[in-house]
Amino acid sequence: MSIKNIRLEVMQFLEKSIDNFVDEYLVPVEKIWQPTDLLPDSQKENFIEEVRELREIANDLPYDFWVVMVGDTITEEALPTYESWLMEVEGVDNEGRNGWSKWVRHWTGEENRHGDALNKYLYLSGRVNMREVEVTTQHLINDGFDIGTGKDPYKNFVYTSFQELATYISHNRVSQLAKEFGDKKLSRLCKMVAGDEMRHHLAYSEFVSRIFKVDPSEMMLAFQYMMKQKITMPAHFLRESGEKISSAFEEFSNSAQKIGVYTANDYVDILRKLIATWEIDKITSLTDEAERARDYLMKLPDRMARISERLVLPDETKKFKWVQPALAI
Repeated sequence: MSIKNIRLEVMQFLEKSIDNFVDEYLVPVEKIWQPTDLLPDSQKENFIEEVRELREIANDLPYDFWVVMVGDTITEEALPTYESWLMEVEGVDNEGRNGWSKWVRHWTGEENRHGDALNKYLYLSGRVNMREVEVTTQHLINDGFDIGTGKDPYKNFVYTSFQELATYISHNRVSQLAKEFGDKKLSRLCKMVAGDEMRHHLAYSEFVSRIFKVDPSEMMLAFQYMMKQKITMPAHFLRESGEKISSAFEEFSNSAQKIGVYTANDYVDILRKLIATWEIDKITSLTDEAERARDYLMKLPDRMARISERLVLPDETKKFKWVQPALAI
């Protein structure tokens, strides 16, 4: 049997538990939070007062914080790209609406709220040039992104396990910073988004754990493949208006590292967590090639940690078109 057919068989095996996955890792629409729960409500009489308070607090938040907020928001808003990508994975039947397409649609429904909530906050804050943000978002969706997974579900699940944990860390850190700056509303909003991302990480991580039990060698090779080429975050393809190529990510990343929202050390820590969660050192019945892949993965965190120690951030911070000067309040 070909590798492709084995993967499809494994996906069909996991699909039998889709309803359990949905019940355990996703929240029913009627019970989950919505953006309006966390932002000033335009139907209430005190809406203007709440917006004025939001803008006063937002005025004191530093430049790098706003760069990170915009980058995180744009990443969340590019959801059409992510859904169309996952719908192409082997084993996901979009037309037939099988169990996996149900998972992708329900996951998309939860993720869609994140960009909606963050976008509304940016709009109300007065600290962001929303047209520039909207242009970058449209570019990101138009350009698409190649993360090296193809239609391989094993590689895709490694990617989503990593990326969902990375977004949890980023949103959670932004929540902590917002709280320190006195922005309780934004802190709560980002904490709720981070909570969603953690649940999603746990789901995709569980998918990988189950695959390791039934197809350990191929899953190990897929894990190694993804880590050799490095996990490319969706924000890697950011570009501002007037730019022909994606060049904003490095400067966005510098801002995130400067304020400690997401750093090179976090990348290494996520890798360590995945290795521990999937118990890579304990997996048996591996082929010789998969054994070599395991050895590579076990040594990789320390190697990457040494590299991250040599990272030097520039003193100057790029001035993005996204961020406006503080308001004269």
